[in-house]
Amino acid sequence: MNMDWSREQQSSGDRECIEYFRERSVFRRIFCGFREKYISYGRFSGTVKLRNLSEEERDDLEGFFQSNFHGQKSITISAERFTLALKDSRFGCLEPEKVLELYFSETVRSRKEQMQEEEEKWQKLLTEMKELSLGTPAEAWITDLQQAEGGAYAYLQKRCREAGKVAEGTEELIRLGIKMINGLPYRRRRMEYLAVFAASMTGNPHSFDDGTRDGLFFQMLVQWDTQRRGISVVENPVFASLKKQKLYLSAGILRDDISNCVMLSGVRAWKEDGQIHEGMEGFCREGEPVEVPLSVIAEWKQVKCPDQEIYIVENPSVFAMLCGQWGSRKACMCMNGQPRLSALLVLDLLAKAGVKLYYAGDFDPEGILIAWKVKNYYQGEAVYWHMSPEEYMKSRSGEQISDRRMKMLEKVDDPELSELVHVIQENGVAGYQENIWEVYGDSASLSLPFLLGAVP
Repeated sequence: MNMDWSREQQSSGDRECIEYFRERSVFRRIFCGFREKYISYGRFSGTVKLRNLSEEERDDLEGFFQSNFHGQKSITISAERFTLALKDSRFGCLEPEKVLELYFSETVRSRKEQMQEEEEKWQKLLTEMKELSLGTPAEAWITDLQQAEGGAYAYLQKRCREAGKVAEGTEELIRLGIKMINGLPYRRRRMEYLAVFAASMTGNPHSFDDGTRDGLFFQMLVQWDTQRRGISVVENPVFASLKKQKLYLSAGILRDDISNCVMLSGVRAWKEDGQIHEGMEGFCREGEPVEVPLSVIAEWKQVKCPDQEIYIVENPSVFAMLCGQWGSRKACMCMNGQPRLSALLVLDLLAKAGVKLYYAGDFDPEGILIAWKVKNYYQGEAVYWHMSPEEYMKSRSGEQISDRRMKMLEKVDDPELSELVHVIQENGVAGYQENIWEVYGDSASLSLPFLLGAVP
């Protein structure tokens, strides 16, 4: 209750009116009902139905309305009826709207009036924030908010308007948004870990983690910024879970770098400024493989491979064997299980360079799915390498494939894999690259990579 409002607005007659109605609890039910009607329609109108009335409540109603309600459990009170009874009472000098304000100790306003007032506050706040952001990249974001555009607008409305009012934290949140947009690492031509960026913005390294409110807000701002720059981060259905990582990377944010690596051999790279990557060049000269983190790959603009070919294998042991045999005469890459963003960025660069891709994986549901996904994702020419039914039979282990895992193969819709999938389903056991490692070395030394179904 707003006691200051009460003291300033009430006369002795007003106080007598309040005391009368507050001493009779049934009127709270009536006034709550009419207040809701007023908020909805902007005037004192409608009806309020009172149910399960006690004898004391009926007596209080009879005294005010000068009517007999004996034995009635439910009574409907219309706005007109209440207004007439009020005029006939000793409080007849008061309008019903005034009685509502006195009773609740606040000005009763319609929902439309509330929204108009909140919109005025909102626009005033945005005008102040625009002054704060003048001449910075965030100025355009504030302009979009003023025009009720962008996903962040709806988010801020939902988060910051509580009970029809702009929350006290609105200004603080918009200030944070300005700070985040202007501070995105790509503007300084650098990469930054998400936790480090969050700490610099809020003091809490976990404030932008998945599942947090500020994390969702930050994602919306990154989306706004990339769209404004004309960058389209399209969700690829093959690796849909990596879309957010690509989105953040476009803003210079690394969500995961330590484990987000890919092993390469024989691959040369050039950076965004056109300079050759001396580190990769050195490993190529030495004929040695190297594990390259996401932060390094993100700065590459171009790659080249000997003979415009690259051989990709799933397992590190097979990769190590091939690197030992080839040196840098041929390009090789190891996925080491499910492809991470680092591997997908390399695939994007390989496709851009027109490199032909040969992929070899394990003969189990997970390995077949990875092979299928890689070929579906790759925008260049890609073939399955040593993934024939005959080679599966040679690679078989004693490991039984469970029914749950076997169902994974139902997702594979590539005709080139249909015969292999059928044979795996018939045999029910997994096959592994390590069991046929010699076929990769033999065929590679002869430069005869075979398509699916060919016998080496």
